[in-house]
Amino acid sequence: MAQQTRHAPNRLERRKAHTRSALVRAAQTFIAAGKPNVPILELTQAADVGMGSFYNHFDSREQLIEAAVEDALDRYGALLDELTVGLDDPAQVFAQSFRLTGRLHRRQPELSRVLLSTGLALAGSDKGLAPRARRDIEDGARAGRFRVRDPELAMVIVAGAALCLGQLLHDHPERDDAAAADQVTEDVLRMLGLPPEEAHEICHRPLPDLDTRP
Repeated sequence: MAQQTRHAPNRLERRKAHTRSALVRAAQTFIAAGKPNVPILELTQAADVGMGSFYNHFDSREQLIEAAVEDALDRYGALLDELTVGLDDPAQVFAQSFRLTGRLHRRQPELSRVLLSTGLALAGSDKGLAPRARRDIEDGARAGRFRVRDPELAMVIVAGAALCLGQLLHDHPERDDAAAADQVTEDVLRMLGLPPEEAHEICHRPLPDLDTRP
């Protein structure tokens, strides 16, 4: 009997987590399609859950949309962490993350559109790319790899470049995403103070294979 009591809440929690995840995924799909103001009924229908289930997790559509963006940022940040494991040079960590970001716009377009939907708020976010980029800029400055007078202002430039690159790649599918990402990364590294020849060399190093990632 004690064993059943122990396991029952686990099953309930799994069902609750599944429902919340379904709602978040549905919201991300609508955000990616440019429909963040979709009615709650359509969100629940897309998630295949009841209206009552929605209010068990969220007080409003806006709260769900915020959770959906935060989930996308968290997943993206976790992926960047995984793909930069083992790199000691903060300049390379920064460059690899930026280069991979450019490639992910094409390989994970729905996630990319969710990220781009946050617009300039992405630069100040405490999730996803922004805090990692700030960390890498500050680490690079401390290590003498970057010459940065104000990390926050440098972050403004980096975030603007990342967002504009992503939008450009969506607007111009004929562009080579890898070449564009590498060129912009090289320019950003030079802006951060890396010598041109070293910035060029770092941006031509091999990258992890994104096509094998889920």
